[in-house]
Amino acid sequence: MKIRLHPNTGGMALIVALIAILVLSAMAAGFALSMKVETRLAFNANSETQLYWLGRSGVELARWVLAQEKCPYDSLNQIWAGGPGSDCETNSPLAGLSLDHYPVGDGTVSVKIIDLERKANINTASGLVIQQALTLMGVDANEMSVVADSIQDWIDLDDLPRVAGAESDYYQGLDPSYYAKNAPIDDISELLYVRGILDHPEIYWGGSASNHPGATFQHKLGFGNAPGVNPDYPFGLKDVFTAVSTGRINVNTADANVLQMIPGVDAVVAENLIKLRAGPDGVDGTEDDTPFLNPGGALQSAGINPALASQAGGLVTTRSATFEVHVTAQIGIQKREYVAVVFRNSPADIRILSFYWK
Repeated sequence: MKIRLHPNTGGMALIVALIAILVLSAMAAGFALSMKVETRLAFNANSETQLYWLGRSGVELARWVLAQEKCPYDSLNQIWAGGPGSDCETNSPLAGLSLDHYPVGDGTVSVKIIDLERKANINTASGLVIQQALTLMGVDANEMSVVADSIQDWIDLDDLPRVAGAESDYYQGLDPSYYAKNAPIDDISELLYVRGILDHPEIYWGGSASNHPGATFQHKLGFGNAPGVNPDYPFGLKDVFTAVSTGRINVNTADANVLQMIPGVDAVVAENLIKLRAGPDGVDGTEDDTPFLNPGGALQSAGINPALASQAGGLVTTRSATFEVHVTAQIGIQKREYVAVVFRNSPADIRILSFYWK
């Protein structure tokens, strides 16, 4: 008698079922993760759009603030500059306005406005003005000529190099090679491509070659640095020059270094200018500031003889027209930094020259 044995398939079925469950669970987890990622991407895209328009709103707020300024001068104690407000702002719409975390829709904007007339315009600066800035920095005399001449060669329209300068022939020998611009600088960071600064970017940034902050200013005689010692500049060209402005320097907002780039203004006169405009407390940007109303009169009151003050009068101003606007847009924990440059032709005509994400 033969006995047939039936295989026990229950265990195999259980294993197959478990494998199927694992596979389906993995697929479900992958699908859930995919949906989560897509949802997050969609949320981020939406947030980016909101942040962008918040940034634009911050620029519009800055334009409105600048349009409300009725003072015949611009100074560091005014609302646009982050000051407490000047006498002519007391009864204006700006009274009590804070540009920090200003609410807009579902987010906030923090706005910082910097006038560009507090710096010298690199496109209109003469070789003497550029050399004066380099002298104040303490740049070696040999490097000074190379940098000053090369900056002018970069900007001028011809392809003829100055004695210590550089035109396209020089830059074509570099790797990678490029041409001299031979046109006005659009952004001050272009100086990093210029001979002399290309090899010594600390001249642009300030500080030392190791990117440490510059030491407290100590006057140097242009004899260079000891062998093996990196130069340590108290400030960089980016701190005293701009590529966009009217070309005049605002004696109410410029610092001591920029003021000394005005013909006839030395360290003593610059100190006098700041002391006079800062008022009794000697601190810029406070309630007791006494801004200058007349640029020529400001120079004379600081100690320049009338003849020199008259000559320099066309290079200075007490009213700024070009402003750099920094906007921090925030929604919840998400932030974006935006920068715009605006030009105030009149209170009713304030134009946006550029806008970009920092």
